[in-house]
Amino acid sequence: MQTQNKFMDDLAKLATGAVGAAHSVKGEMEGAFQAWLDRQLAGMDLVSREEFEIVRDMAEKARTENEDLKAEIEALKKKIG
Repeated sequence: MQTQNKFMDDLAKLATGAVGAAHSVKGEMEGAFQAWLDRQLAGMDLVSREEFEIVRDMAEKARTENEDLKAEIEALKKKIG
């Protein structure tokens, strides 16, 4: 859409170019941040969700076994004493 005023046309083109440049810079910044975040996370000693679930299940099983053994010990104590 062209107007009769060249100044307004030039201003519109400048604004359009600025928006395009800002969008490009935004994409580059997001990419750089994602790469930085990936590097930071790779340097940490984090466990995967799967590993966490396995260890949690192991702890739950051990807790149940511990409670069962405790009950068995109490029963034996009562039987002896």
